[in-house]
Amino acid sequence: MKNFSSPNATPVSQRNRMACLVLPLIAGLVLALAPAKNALAQDNNPTNTPAANAKKVVPYPFDYCVVSGEKFGGDMGAPITFLYTTNGVTQEIKFCCPMCKPRFIKNPDKYMKLIHAAEANPQK
Repeated sequence: MKNFSSPNATPVSQRNRMACLVLPLIAGLVLALAPAKNALAQDNNPTNTPAANAKKVVPYPFDYCVVSGEKFGGDMGAPITFLYTTNGVTQEIKFCCPMCKPRFIKNPDKYMKLIHAAEANPQK
């Protein structure tokens, strides 16, 4: 029996192996690009604009660090801003230095009570 295949043809088993390698790569690319399409759709949503999101952030009520008590603008420089979200409410938190953030995160309820008390009784 004569072989009618061309000299450059690859055997069927080798083509199957290549297909097994290439098809998952193509599927992975398609899946990786799918969330990007959804992200673009969300960017066009008027409720997902920076202005709309900014309304949801509760401003920080103090001119000092809630953790250390240090006043902002001293030797430490500008405050470090952190957004803390709990129960669907995003609260702006400001720290005098990077070392205060882990202390806040370790016991946020302690500091959030102080912030909520200040928000409930604003001083003039």
